[in-house]
Amino acid sequence: MIIIPPDKTQDNVTTTNSDDQELPHESQTLPGPPLAAPKRSNQRNRKRKIRIAACAIIVLSLVAVFHTLKYTDRVEKFRHKTRKLLHRLQRPPLNFYNLQTIERTFLAVPNNESAIATSQKYASIPHLAGSERDLETARMFLEHFQLELGIAKPEDEPLFDAGSRQSQRAIRGTTTVPRRITKPIAWIDTYYPVLNTGLERKVEILNDNGGVEWSADLEEDQDPADPDAARYHDAIPTWHGLSKDGDVTGPIVYAKYGRKSDFDSLQQAGVDFKGTIALVRYGGVFRGLKVKAAQEAGCVGILIYSDPHDDAAVTVENGFRSWPHGPARNPTSVQRGSVQFISSYPGDPTTPGYPSYKNATRVDATSIPSIPSLPISWNTAKRLLIEIKDGIRSKPRIRLLNKVDDKVTPIYNTMAIIPGMVSEQAVLVGNHRDAWVLGAADPTSGTVCMYELVRGLGALLRTGWTPFRTIILASWDAEEYGLVGSTEWGEDFEDWIQAHVVAYLNLDVSVSGSRYNLKGSPSLAHLVMNAAISVPHPYDSTKTLWDARLDHGPFTGPNTAADSGVSELVLERLAEERDVEEAEIPVRALGSGSDYTVMLQRLGIASTDMGFGSTLTDAVYHYHSIYDSQTFQETYADPGFHKHVAVAQHLGLMTLRISESVILPINTTHYSFELLKYLRGVENLASANSIDVDTSPLRSALRELLEASLRLDSVREKLLEQMERANGDHERFVDAMVHEIKTWVNHKLGYKPKRFPFMTTEGQERVFMEVEAFMLAPEHAPALELYEVPINLTDLKDLEPDLHSSAPISQVREISIRLSRFEQGFLSEAGIKDREWYRHLGVAPGKWLGYGATPFPALSEAITIEKNVTLAKLEVGRLVEVVETLISTLSPSTSLTS
Repeated sequence: MIIIPPDKTQDNVTTTNSDDQELPHESQTLPGPPLAAPKRSNQRNRKRKIRIAACAIIVLSLVAVFHTLKYTDRVEKFRHKTRKLLHRLQRPPLNFYNLQTIERTFLAVPNNESAIATSQKYASIPHLAGSERDLETARMFLEHFQLELGIAKPEDEPLFDAGSRQSQRAIRGTTTVPRRITKPIAWIDTYYPVLNTGLERKVEILNDNGGVEWSADLEEDQDPADPDAARYHDAIPTWHGLSKDGDVTGPIVYAKYGRKSDFDSLQQAGVDFKGTIALVRYGGVFRGLKVKAAQEAGCVGILIYSDPHDDAAVTVENGFRSWPHGPARNPTSVQRGSVQFISSYPGDPTTPGYPSYKNATRVDATSIPSIPSLPISWNTAKRLLIEIKDGIRSKPRIRLLNKVDDKVTPIYNTMAIIPGMVSEQAVLVGNHRDAWVLGAADPTSGTVCMYELVRGLGALLRTGWTPFRTIILASWDAEEYGLVGSTEWGEDFEDWIQAHVVAYLNLDVSVSGSRYNLKGSPSLAHLVMNAAISVPHPYDSTKTLWDARLDHGPFTGPNTAADSGVSELVLERLAEERDVEEAEIPVRALGSGSDYTVMLQRLGIASTDMGFGSTLTDAVYHYHSIYDSQTFQETYADPGFHKHVAVAQHLGLMTLRISESVILPINTTHYSFELLKYLRGVENLASANSIDVDTSPLRSALRELLEASLRLDSVREKLLEQMERANGDHERFVDAMVHEIKTWVNHKLGYKPKRFPFMTTEGQERVFMEVEAFMLAPEHAPALELYEVPINLTDLKDLEPDLHSSAPISQVREISIRLSRFEQGFLSEAGIKDREWYRHLGVAPGKWLGYGATPFPALSEAITIEKNVTLAKLEVGRLVEVVETLISTLSPSTSLTS
């Protein structure tokens, strides 16, 4: 267990002669008559005077701080004339503690050798969620936290059950008084969701008598050219996580990409799916929604395969050799993955909306399939397609067997916290650790970057640095099953997260190809962009990481342009690439598919996600296959691991700029412009679907939101200008303040200055920084009261116009609170129709997309899915209410505008 005692110090008692003279050694001969023993009463009086003097010094020093702060605009009080006090709240520019130096120190830490070693350590063996190896990797991450962050290993392993006192204390203790956690800590939380593992699988072609005519080989091959993949080719079954147990037979029907629109089109063309097994391709939508569409169409089962025609130019047909001898798809490779309906709700299917504790009450799951499914290879799919003579349905019947073991399975989130000086606000950084097999790209490439981030933060801590805001680091588990680890944690600490977390930075697959893909809340788009501009391009010294958003892979071929031989998926990917290239700030909206989902879509925390992804001209990335291996990473994805280092540096800069910026780098004006774009898109949808809905009230509200945001921007810019001007006087102000305290205390006590050795410059700076931190979050230090009544940082209602102080610190506090609460203004307790777990009315995963983002989801789906004018009008009204809340959130109080 973690033992976190309150801070205690041991006073060292020293004895000196009252006249400051050196006492003779006892072996010396003393001249004159023997000294008389001091009277006991005189000793007591002397000790009492010392205690009184010490207490007076402490009390008067605090009063002096109060006195100095209260009259900071009366510069004549200082011997060294200064301007009006404007705290440089980021950190004093003396010595080490300025943001530029912090960033330079961090950027020097991530390196290629360390990244390669970490990848080899995690990607060398399978680590499926809930397995023994999974727990071993959780402990590996815990040891890394302890080593790099200077955390002593406790006698008892800090492995806690979720919901236990220790688990709750670890998070909530960062803001709990009086025993607030003030030093880095690390631990492992254990949740207990329902998961499953594959037991037995069969795909067979049956003859007319019901006998087996052909049986598929469902394992991937074991080519020794990829040694790790060959060694573990059958370690993890080729099955779908959370799939339905079942044994079914029926003819197969080819249904393209398995989208709902594909099934609907075929049904309209007269195809009857009742009693059939669907055969569909990966791509277009999340695999779980393919299963959902099939079961709603009447299928009894579904098989999903990866088609090389969707790989564009890099195919065997175009002359490329297949992996591991070339960049084309290995025809035996299989994409595992979860088939949970994540657009309904993610996480443990049996505990929707609340954490999966060991003793949790469980309900019947509604987010998992009712028909069996299996992933298959291209080799298997080719054989099945031969049986479809008419292009739609096979003549022989097919058997699909999927036996699984459903059970409550412990999973392990490894967590660490670096407490900040402003403990009431925290930035959360996370990456999932579990993999379907080896997972060199998904998720180990992200894990590598997290490792390098932790190394960089540890290097900063060893210099004596303390973050301004708290930093929380998370290695999530069971993401592959349905974002389980992060979702359960988010549901567990919902109130605390909404009160204290200002942003969530997510990593998943950080490197699998050539193009740097960036996603995030629009409010963080400029943070993402500016941080990327500050990082060098991994391969071209004349460019920055931001330029990598336009990079392409090294391979070309005939199917990389829009011609008649290009598949629908390739055309969609070409369009996406063009959109990125044409966008001014191509930071795309977040849908779902990774651990930011609960943070953004349910809790309203601004989030980001980024990573190098495959383009149509890259080597084919074998997603969720045994061939997502270290060999592939070092051969094609990132030789030398330069991209891994660049992503780690980018993540670190974003973390530091959120943590260290006194005013949060949240851009609500850019967000407002994006919302107007969302509205134009919805209006186009209404026109295309012949839905007559008046959106003018929403447009007017969005324009008012833009105006409110611009007003707040103006206040922020003026405040930042004041703070910039004050930075030059900051050192002189600190010297003047300390000198004034010295002089005043000496005068009051009648002592000469030489009898009071005051703090070092470093100590003075530390006290000043702690006073600044108190000023931003005084409500958690009730014993100390300066010139302002503490406010509740978690409640905007306390920011009334009677905050009459014009001190910039009050203005900084108010702006930061308003910015940190902006994203939560999009939340509606009623949620989105038919999937109320999702509360964000600004953006959410599409009901039939899964991964893809849908702007104004409730309104969009009322138009495109429900085709209901009345419902669409209702949703416009709900959005107007949301926008009015956002306007209120951004509208500054009188103290800001005066």
